[in-house]
Amino acid sequence: MSKQPVWTDTSNTIHSLVASANAKLSATSETAMLDAEVLLCHCLNKNRSFLRAWPEHQPGPQQIAQFQVLVELRAQGTPVAYLTGQREFWSRNFKVSPDVLIPRPDTELLIELSLSLLPADQPCKIIDLGTGSGIIAITLAAERPLAQVFASDLSSAALELAQCNAQQLKAGNVCFVQSNWFKNIEETDFDLVVSNPPYIADNDPHLTIGDVRFEPESALISADNGLQDIRQLAEQAPLHLKDNGQLLVEHGYNQQSEVQAIFHEFGYQQVNTHADLSGNPRVTSGIWKPL
Repeated sequence: MSKQPVWTDTSNTIHSLVASANAKLSATSETAMLDAEVLLCHCLNKNRSFLRAWPEHQPGPQQIAQFQVLVELRAQGTPVAYLTGQREFWSRNFKVSPDVLIPRPDTELLIELSLSLLPADQPCKIIDLGTGSGIIAITLAAERPLAQVFASDLSSAALELAQCNAQQLKAGNVCFVQSNWFKNIEETDFDLVVSNPPYIADNDPHLTIGDVRFEPESALISADNGLQDIRQLAEQAPLHLKDNGQLLVEHGYNQQSEVQAIFHEFGYQQVNTHADLSGNPRVTSGIWKPL
């Protein structure tokens, strides 16, 4: 089915293409100008400084046609990361697809906390459960090259993408395992179990707005008011943690008390919740010290 033209200016310079796309996207995106620039950079295989330096440059017909299609899809709500197939996380570019969640700045808190627990000059053992595109496992493996890192996911498509990212980013110290949480994990004595699991209730209104409309529900929604998967992780992790090993779990901004209660229920000590850059409670940690 042919699409209606999105342009009001037919000069087709970089300046006019971005301006027309910005006008079209303003009705549906709070970041219309940024979206337009990122999509055009993707089509041109250039960075945003090129757009500033060469505003009168005229892209080729195929590049313009590709840009028109992407702008139309973005106007319909498709996330920019899925349109470009990539998203930056911890200063690295990761491939993404509709099979995985889009990396978000909030999750960098998991990285900060994990790195604070893992000395750079010592070997350690880490597992990232529900790895998705692999952003957590691969980032920790790159930042802690002496670490032995395991990454698991139930989705074979997600694991394939994560393995591709590990290869592209030269993270050779990551082992990938297809598993429903700990079900197929035979390894024990982990220093750190880390996860960004599904934690949204199925009736949460946030599921009907923004990028999450296009993301895989299996990576977003959890039963029991969004807490079922967190409970399962907290219950099973002690079988795989070494003494004084730690569990770190990302969760919703309004789940602090419930998640802390779950950690205490299963015997974790020094349970703490840590705020993200916006000041919202985002990650809860606990130390496993068997009696």
